[in-house]
Amino acid sequence: MLERRVTFADVAREAKVHPTTVSMAMRNHPRLPVETRLRIQELAKDMGYRPDPAVQALIAYRRRVKGSRLPSTLAYVTNWDTRFGWRHVTAHPDFYEGALASADQLGYKMEHFWMGEPGMTHSRLNQILRTRGISGMIIASHRREVDVALHFAWEEFSAVKIDYFPHTPALHNVTNNQCGIVRLAMQHVRAAGYKRIGFVMNRGWDHSVDNLWTAGFLCDQSKMPEHDHVPILYFPDEIPVDAWMNESRANVQVSPKTFLDWYHQHKPDVILSKRSFVQTALEQCGLSVPKDVAFVDLFLEQSGGFTAGVRQNHHTVGELAVEILAGQLLHNKCGIPQIPHTTFVEGSWFDGPSCPSRTGVPADEIALTHA
Repeated sequence: MLERRVTFADVAREAKVHPTTVSMAMRNHPRLPVETRLRIQELAKDMGYRPDPAVQALIAYRRRVKGSRLPSTLAYVTNWDTRFGWRHVTAHPDFYEGALASADQLGYKMEHFWMGEPGMTHSRLNQILRTRGISGMIIASHRREVDVALHFAWEEFSAVKIDYFPHTPALHNVTNNQCGIVRLAMQHVRAAGYKRIGFVMNRGWDHSVDNLWTAGFLCDQSKMPEHDHVPILYFPDEIPVDAWMNESRANVQVSPKTFLDWYHQHKPDVILSKRSFVQTALEQCGLSVPKDVAFVDLFLEQSGGFTAGVRQNHHTVGELAVEILAGQLLHNKCGIPQIPHTTFVEGSWFDGPSCPSRTGVPADEIALTHA
């Protein structure tokens, strides 16, 4: 015989409250005192209450099709050097477009708020959002040199962060799997017969992702014979720190002299990098791709062309950020999470003549071994 499901009415009788109060407590509704919510939630757990997935799905469906004249608004909060400076940097415009598309699909309106607005403070933005009835925030496009803790009344908001900055508070976040992306590229070039793999990376860009580019490269390099190891070419120099920490330009390039010295000393047979980082250096040093050295773009924008590389699927990052935020709003999950989680979006590999196979096996037939 099937055991009867515990209902809100059962919990209400035991807690000596109205079933509506139980419903509000289970949804973490802010109108109920925190103590009341916790007491009812604990009682429901002890009684064996479990939500009915079918009912939850029906409620979600009704909310989506309700057709409010004024759809709920999500705040897309940025802190770049100018209001829309992030639109001219790799990835960030796609984050926004993905979030915008997902918000529209889920029935939300999304509005951009810039922390650099004259007179804007944390408390001022908090007041604006409260007055507007906006309780959902996407924290995105914050420059690494402005790693300042956000002091909002977090108990009033559901929030998701794209990428790593600012580090405080520790919110749920969505980002590209930079470690996995560089490892994916390493595995492809090794399977294609390349042994001396060079990696050129801007210090600031690596710092922006908590050094996960470096982590991925060094992880796979450690599995290779030591005599094939090529040191990472970081640029600019480590000192002064401001030269890379406070650099917000999209177009940063390695010095041709620095690049040529590294290339001649270590003789890589393939280079992993961002095309714009090294293109000028390659041209000025008279190096031809792939005749002199093969090349893989870790920030591939156009697939199916000359350049092999990994497309990072930035649009998907924005989409998932809104989907996760919508789930928090649905269940009234506000505040800083006790255990924040990170959702990684994988990259997609594309072959290209810039990195031809050296094994005699067509690139699209190479079987990868994921160590």
